[in-house]
Amino acid sequence: MLHQPPQQIRLQADRQDLVLVYPDAEYTLPAEYLRVYSPSAEVRGHGHGQAKLQTGKAGISITDLQPAGNYALKITFSDGHDSGLYSWGYLYELASGYATMWPDYLRRLEAAGASREPTEQTLAIPKGKKCPH
Repeated sequence: MLHQPPQQIRLQADRQDLVLVYPDAEYTLPAEYLRVYSPSAEVRGHGHGQAKLQTGKAGISITDLQPAGNYALKITFSDGHDSGLYSWGYLYELASGYATMWPDYLRRLEAAGASREPTEQTLAIPKGKKCPH
């Protein structure tokens, strides 16, 4: 089950939430949550303890969804971030772990004195530009 794709993937009309439907459950994942837990090296780092805390992502949206072979989903966000492939297993981990992972992220933000609110540097990047982070 963990490595099976969802039976259905829907992007809400406002592009703020991704809905994943599995045989036993349906999960609605906010774009901000998916963005701050991106599997990309830019977010996770290249080794243990190198993850970069993502800040200023409140209000972010999903601009594109593309399958990556038969094993993952490529998500493009309104800040231009589009690296990192969300494997079916990782998407399920994010969905089933939301109740603990989101509060953990909020605690880490608070501990760093950081904010979910965008600043001048984190506002949407013009189309065609790559995310600097």
